[in-house]
Amino acid sequence: MNPIEHFEHVFEYNELMGVETLHPLVSVIDLSQARMIRRYRHTFGFYALFLKDVKCGNMIYGRQYYDYQEGTIVSIAPGQVAGVEDNGELFQPKGWALVFHPDLIRGTSLGRNMRNYSFFSYEANEALHLSEQEREIVIDCLHKIRTETEHAVDKHTQRLITANIELLLDYCVRFYERQFITRGCVNSDVLIRFERLLDDYFASEKPRTEGLPSVKYCAGQLHLSANYFGDLIKKETGRTAQEHIQSKLIGLAKERIFDARKSVSEVAYELGFKYPQHFSRLFKKATGLTPKEYRKPD
Repeated sequence: MNPIEHFEHVFEYNELMGVETLHPLVSVIDLSQARMIRRYRHTFGFYALFLKDVKCGNMIYGRQYYDYQEGTIVSIAPGQVAGVEDNGELFQPKGWALVFHPDLIRGTSLGRNMRNYSFFSYEANEALHLSEQEREIVIDCLHKIRTETEHAVDKHTQRLITANIELLLDYCVRFYERQFITRGCVNSDVLIRFERLLDDYFASEKPRTEGLPSVKYCAGQLHLSANYFGDLIKKETGRTAQEHIQSKLIGLAKERIFDARKSVSEVAYELGFKYPQHFSRLFKKATGLTPKEYRKPD
């Protein structure tokens, strides 16, 4: 496997692609106008969003391979590993790239809202697949951003660039929500497997040995990123994945609390709690009663 190359600054990526740096913190690149490059893996010190117009082979994202089809967007946060499998040949990329450094958005509305764009932490197999109309909207936003980078820097530059990036990312949120809906059958399967995973987990010795199941653990078992999994569950059910886990916990606790052979502490330990008082606190928050009050007969 080819080595990982790191690009800390936007101008370094521009140099690789053979394009002029118009702004030190942001760049919009028409990849069809860029130079031919080798396939390789890389990390960035900045955010990157790629819209591909052609199939370009197996993309490497983290430790996984993804057959990167046309009409998809992959969003990459600083520090993530991405790239294309090296076959020893040069290739001409097609599509668009938007890269912007965290320094560009500091103190802006985009900077304050960046955590809302959880798709920057999705896996490549959770890429956004666009309709033709959606693709045109994305490209229009990219053109607006690039137009601002070509304009002489003035007091309006940062605000207009970041506002247009924020608009683009808001469209991506909308398009992902559409994708969640159009993939309803797949999502239902995830929900079923999530419930089965929790049932199997609590029926095993894992709560005693490994503790409470986390959202990250459940996502990993379902071969999804934690952010994508959380967004999918929230969109499908209106509740967070953590709320689902806690609901399962409370349901099991209500059943086991009535086993007079077990103390409240024993129930807490077998459910995965390290400290019984944490179990009691969560139980009372959910039911309005402590475990002992719930167990006590009327």
